[in-house]
Amino acid sequence: MARYIFITGGVVSSLGKGLASAALGALLQARGFSVRLRKLDPYLNVDPGTMSPFEHGEVFVTDDGAETDLDLGHYERFTGVPARMTDSVSSGRIYSNVLEKERRGDYLGKTIQVVPHVTNEIKEFLTIGQDEVDFMLCEIGGTVGDIEGLPFFEAIRQFSHDQPRGWCIFMHLTLLPYLAASGELKTKPTQHSVKELQSIGIAPDILVCRSEHPIPEKEREKIALFCNVHKDAVVAAYDLKSIYEAPLAYHREGLDQAVLDAFQISPAPRPDLSVWQDVADRIYNTDGQVSIAIVGKYVQLEDAYKSIKEALTHGGMSNRVRVNVEWVDAEVFDTEDPARHLEGFHAILVPGGFGERGTEGKIKAAQFARERKIPYMGICLGMQLAVIEAARNVAGIATAGSEEFDQETGAKRFEPVVYHLKEWVQGSAKVKRKVTDDKGGTMRLGAYNATLTEGSRVADIYGTTSIEERHRHRYEVDTKYREKLEECGLHFSGMSPDGRLPEIVEWADHPWFIGVQFHPELKSKPFAPHPLFDDFVRAAVETSRLV
Repeated sequence: MARYIFITGGVVSSLGKGLASAALGALLQARGFSVRLRKLDPYLNVDPGTMSPFEHGEVFVTDDGAETDLDLGHYERFTGVPARMTDSVSSGRIYSNVLEKERRGDYLGKTIQVVPHVTNEIKEFLTIGQDEVDFMLCEIGGTVGDIEGLPFFEAIRQFSHDQPRGWCIFMHLTLLPYLAASGELKTKPTQHSVKELQSIGIAPDILVCRSEHPIPEKEREKIALFCNVHKDAVVAAYDLKSIYEAPLAYHREGLDQAVLDAFQISPAPRPDLSVWQDVADRIYNTDGQVSIAIVGKYVQLEDAYKSIKEALTHGGMSNRVRVNVEWVDAEVFDTEDPARHLEGFHAILVPGGFGERGTEGKIKAAQFARERKIPYMGICLGMQLAVIEAARNVAGIATAGSEEFDQETGAKRFEPVVYHLKEWVQGSAKVKRKVTDDKGGTMRLGAYNATLTEGSRVADIYGTTSIEERHRHRYEVDTKYREKLEECGLHFSGMSPDGRLPEIVEWADHPWFIGVQFHPELKSKPFAPHPLFDDFVRAAVETSRLV
């Protein structure tokens, strides 16, 4: 049975609970233990699938088709353990499950209450797969004291009492603010946060204190005394130049040892940190740099494209170069020449998105990359817009567009080279969707197979003609335009196994121009870069040498 580590946060949000959880998972793996990481989010959305990227950042998709919090991306990137649908739950999902059971009569007419019905539902979620791993790390979203998070805190309090003694510990992240006027770190916010946690029946075993300055021994002792933890369990979390330093940094501060001590695991297995030492070496010992433009419409919030930025970093590590990512607002191209903004970049990436806003600018970016022979990667909508650009400017279909854009206005302005996907095969079952269906969870989601054309660039990059990648979309390129586009040189080099759905397109006469319907960034890791991003950065390096 798994030992449980519950990770909570206090004082302010965005302290880095997800990163701390992921780094701790990696450290436990380095000591030979198996881990699984989970996220419990207090918001009332069923999942983040219908939330704006400006609200919540990117949506991370699992192999089994769950739309989850971006922290699950951190978990995968640091541990290599594929996240599952059962690794993410929200208040909305919990309450939905409880109400469904009530409507079915499962509660036998009882009055439904937060305690015990909602808390029991949360505890049932926590037990899923508990016999599969040595450690289960469960991060509670938000901060202690948030009213929507109270059922989760009560549930984990109850859960810790239900388990054998010593099989659950609590790790609490807080902030140690620095007051420049007095020149000192202030421990009172941490004390109050712990007091709030204790007031609901949870006593932290480990405190991870985020600080911009070294924590003096006197302050550590003070925190330990007033928060009722051992001094060695007060762990500093300093700002880092790269998130991939986190496992080594936390190990230096003794986080993994503090966890094993809390569980009374002795003697502790020695860690093998060679993977993370190699990662750090590749980050800081580079042979050059390249500049890559991400042309999108959510560029004001970098977390909207979190996995893409990290996958580019991984590609840079593999090629021993630093990747300088610059964010370019696609809407600027509505009124300005893209050349003014894109000249000087060694590669261009157009990511996914929804809606028509910014699409004409992305089309111009694809045209610029095609005509100037600059490496281009189009992901999801970025692939669809590259196809539309080819249809308009090469194949002579002047009104080429997407059915998605016409549905927004109710007008018939475009010839739908891209159409709403109404039917596809998932495993052995046929899935059907209508335009009028609810938005949440109705896309083509999760891992699907694709067959690559022998001898194509993508087949060479992958080293195989059979791949599996994760999807999140409800529109597809229409294959009825395939013949005309291929006559112009845009090859459909990857298709679904039944040959009905285009997965990859590439220009045959271009140094590197590939569009993919799926999201390869979701499977990239610092110690195992995705082959497409690895080769994309390599192509950018080649371009930089020609400049």
